[in-house]
Amino acid sequence: MKKITLLLIFSFLFGNKINIAQPQQHSPKLVVGIVVDQMRYDYLYRFYSLYGENGFKRLMHEGSNFTFAHYNYVPTYTAPGHTSIYTGTTPYFHGIISNEWYDRTSKKIIYCTEDNSVKTVGAEDQNGEESPRRLLSTTITDELKLATNGKSKVVAISIKDRASILPGGHYPDAAYWYDPENGDFISSTYYMKELPEWVKSFNEKKLADKYMSSGWYLSYPLEKYKTNLPDNQPFEKDLFSESKNTFPHLFKNLNSGKKYDLIRSTPYGNDLLADFAKNVLKYEDLGKNNYTDFLAISFSSTDFIGHEYGPNSVEVEDTYVKLDSVIADFLTELDKQVGKGNYILFLTADHAVAENPYFLSERNIPAGWFDPAIMKDSLLNFTAANFKSTDVIESFSNKQIFLNYNVVRSLKLSPSNVREVYADYIRQTFPQVSQVYTRDNLEKLTAHRTSSNLILNGFNPKRSGDIAFELQPGYLFGSGGEATTHGSIYPYDTHVPLIFYGWHIPKQTVNKPVYIVDIAPTIADLLKIQEPSACIGIPIINEK
Repeated sequence: MKKITLLLIFSFLFGNKINIAQPQQHSPKLVVGIVVDQMRYDYLYRFYSLYGENGFKRLMHEGSNFTFAHYNYVPTYTAPGHTSIYTGTTPYFHGIISNEWYDRTSKKIIYCTEDNSVKTVGAEDQNGEESPRRLLSTTITDELKLATNGKSKVVAISIKDRASILPGGHYPDAAYWYDPENGDFISSTYYMKELPEWVKSFNEKKLADKYMSSGWYLSYPLEKYKTNLPDNQPFEKDLFSESKNTFPHLFKNLNSGKKYDLIRSTPYGNDLLADFAKNVLKYEDLGKNNYTDFLAISFSSTDFIGHEYGPNSVEVEDTYVKLDSVIADFLTELDKQVGKGNYILFLTADHAVAENPYFLSERNIPAGWFDPAIMKDSLLNFTAANFKSTDVIESFSNKQIFLNYNVVRSLKLSPSNVREVYADYIRQTFPQVSQVYTRDNLEKLTAHRTSSNLILNGFNPKRSGDIAFELQPGYLFGSGGEATTHGSIYPYDTHVPLIFYGWHIPKQTVNKPVYIVDIAPTIADLLKIQEPSACIGIPIINEK
């Protein structure tokens, strides 16, 4: 009785209004990570006028939009990109130094997720012999599972195997990726013995056949695509055997097997993944449990298309227009299945992309392709002349040179001196090279959150080579067989979008420098769980 009397007195004194605080939701029901492969930051604004209101614009205007987010290491490739997003660290610590790299132990080039100790689940081929076993640190998805003693559910999906496997971490409930040989989503025995019934049912629909039964038509009349070049550039490929590079792109000259492969190089690859993502939400009951779940999605078709046509193509612009609609539709599905405000979503990219060198050269901007074969031949000739044996060099991989220590010592040479001799030769011989580091330089230092030394941050003491170099801006490492590529230390490759949206995320635009390694600790801080084991990033969201 006394408590009721006191409550009435306080109510009268403070405005005759009783406010009983409602308990706040301790954590979101679901975290969704969206990675758009090869998405440059400026695509958010460059194609802005053609976006609808409920896709990219909804995230930009209702979430926290970080406009100066960068990668802080090299090489800016798919595998290290996805891994750095989810581990909050760089290849120096997490060990995924590239999509593939030279392995000193096996004396061969290895793929980042290859694992012949596991078998394909869902197909009769080898496209599922994959696992995350080469990943050296935990991921934010691992930490969520650890924090809840396995009660949170984690599922990772992508068209690319590595873009699903590495975000899923060591301890997911499932990881699925697309098999270009049969048009289905598959997995490996690392995760499961057989596909769930709902995945089998999804595959039986053969949606890849349905999507590739028609052509690729523009979403708007061509004249609306004003930001790009005319729809016919000499460096664009005739990818669909049409004897032309212009819209519409028709698939009538492709057999079914080729269609399964090339759907990845059309916007339909994103549509197919989004269809699969909706089924994951529905049949895995994500966001409907007592613990926070996590869905990792990577849209890969943007990368396939970007490599074939380049960032100034109508194909790339139309792909993002269509992806905007896909994201808008998926946000609506999240609102329906999980509830608006009940989930956190972040959107970013695993790397960006350079302009086509021919496009730049025509505009008097220094640029070009730097053919690794020419450099290799030059170095081998130099080796033969100076060390009497080309076996001093064991391998070339990812703008790195690996020495054969046994040969070096048999010639009674100092590995440190040999490394410096090669570094000097590269500096003096190749004007396209801007920086050269030796293992001796890098082993004295430790990776850091900032971008003060991107080569160091991408160097792994156990897995990297003896000499690492970077090219001048505008120069791309390759023979020119693609419209463009990525992998450098420069802003066109490192500057990517970064948006957080949803539960406890304030509406704001922030232009202070942040780094991709800040994503995982930000999610960890919001969920109040431990950040990944090798994390060097920091939280960048102040909860609203």
